[in-house]
Amino acid sequence: MWLEAARTDIGQSSDQCTMTVAEAPVRAGLETISRQKVYQEVARVLERHILENLKPGDLLPPERQLVDMLGVSRGSVRDAIRSLELKGLLEPRQGVGTVVCDPGVSVVDPLAKALLDKCRLIAELIDVRKMIEPPVAARAALHASPEDIAEMEDILARQEIKVRHGEPATEEDTEFHYAMALASRNHAVVKVVEALMDLLRETRQRSLQGKGRPQKSLAGHRRILAALKRHDPAAAETAVNRHLQQIENIALNKQ
Repeated sequence: MWLEAARTDIGQSSDQCTMTVAEAPVRAGLETISRQKVYQEVARVLERHILENLKPGDLLPPERQLVDMLGVSRGSVRDAIRSLELKGLLEPRQGVGTVVCDPGVSVVDPLAKALLDKCRLIAELIDVRKMIEPPVAARAALHASPEDIAEMEDILARQEIKVRHGEPATEEDTEFHYAMALASRNHAVVKVVEALMDLLRETRQRSLQGKGRPQKSLAGHRRILAALKRHDPAAAETAVNRHLQQIENIALNKQ
């Protein structure tokens, strides 16, 4: 029954999302979401399914299965599950899976818990970037081609225009780090960075809204690119570390 109610709700914005009853047994109780819909819609659908069809202690289907069931990207499913964890509806348990929580118990102080968990998540994601991106930059400094350099210069030119006009440059920020990964000439690294950029969507939007952050981001990218152009691995690694430290200071309100 909840499928019909969800379909009615989504029907009010059919230009953004379409829902169909899945026919395969493994899809029973879930609905397909168009890839254009943001992760909030996935979270809304999962939340309704949890509240109406599951009970505390039940396991949510595995991430890969949810991707197939809902017809969305893995990043959208991850973000949706994370948002429901912050609301206290789900809890990840190592070796078990994602477990449904008792709403009456888990949301004693949902706002405080959400804020604490979000800060912890942001800190952990930035920590992951510190582990991955500086070595990637060092490798890119050794392998970047003239075409790679030209691509990154074009990205920064577009970022500068947006910054000058006070427009968000989140897309260019992401493109620059992805282009740097491509320049490393390691396909596995590119996949890791691609997944990381997906996870960092919300963090990027938040940090780039800070006062002076767009200008600092652009300056940081320029320092990185200058090191890449000189094919200087140590300087590239240092520039990325400095860039990430500034991001951490702003995202976690350290300055």
